[in-house]
Amino acid sequence: MQALYAQLLVGLINGSFYALLSLGLAVIFGMLNIINFAHGALYMMGAFVAYFLLNIWGINYWWALLLSPIVVGIFGMILERTMLKFLTGLDHLYGLLLTFGLALIIQGVFQNFFGSSGLPYSIPDQLRGGMNLGFMFLPVYRGWVVVFSLVVCLATWFLIERTRLGAYLRAATENPTLVRAFGINVPRMITLTYGLGVGLAALAGVLSAPINQVRPLMGADLIIVVFAVVVIGGMGSIMGSIITGFALGVIEGLTKYFYPEASNTVVFVLMVLVLLVKPTGLTGRAA
Repeated sequence: MQALYAQLLVGLINGSFYALLSLGLAVIFGMLNIINFAHGALYMMGAFVAYFLLNIWGINYWWALLLSPIVVGIFGMILERTMLKFLTGLDHLYGLLLTFGLALIIQGVFQNFFGSSGLPYSIPDQLRGGMNLGFMFLPVYRGWVVVFSLVVCLATWFLIERTRLGAYLRAATENPTLVRAFGINVPRMITLTYGLGVGLAALAGVLSAPINQVRPLMGADLIIVVFAVVVIGGMGSIMGSIITGFALGVIEGLTKYFYPEASNTVVFVLMVLVLLVKPTGLTGRAA
């Protein structure tokens, strides 16, 4: 049973990363209609920014949780202003190809300077150790990752679905001409939305750094699975991405315990089954 609980914990942790990354993708696709294949590379950049902050400027983990998403978010906004804005109104394939090329460039630059091996990033002192729950030993940092990810995901959902700012964002994507008539700067709002989605990826990178180490290809290992999560939840569905991310992490953990050989493919099998039954995803809506 301890092995089962351990795999469930691993599944929850992976689900936390899936949820944060797929949430960022859902925000970008739902608001901007861009399939952002550079998301994995930007997740990796978030981890590297945290590493640089600690080892060059001596800025600790807690500040990195705030600063890294801001830095990478600004980088994302520059990408949107200089490249992605010219794809407005074009087929989704153009955005996918452009962001795929950006991902290869970003990963190639970091791999050229840092190689393929992982760089260590230490767990902050406040989150070291663990708790004995009776039925298992829970490392404090891993518990923190799950709780913090869930809070951030729900806060993002509330911002987009239940606030006036979120209403403006949704309106700007559906009828930008009408929103401009109310004096709202739509291009700036779109840029900030892309920065928000990218910042969520960077935040996931900071959370992942002490667990998975900091590697140039750490995002490439996740991005395909995360796209599968988004497709299952429904492209552009905020709550669908959150629920599906955590659920598929747990399912993956259970599969590793009961049938390890299928653990790397179970997500894609589920994606095929969902698309056969409901092509728009579990919570997606038809166009």
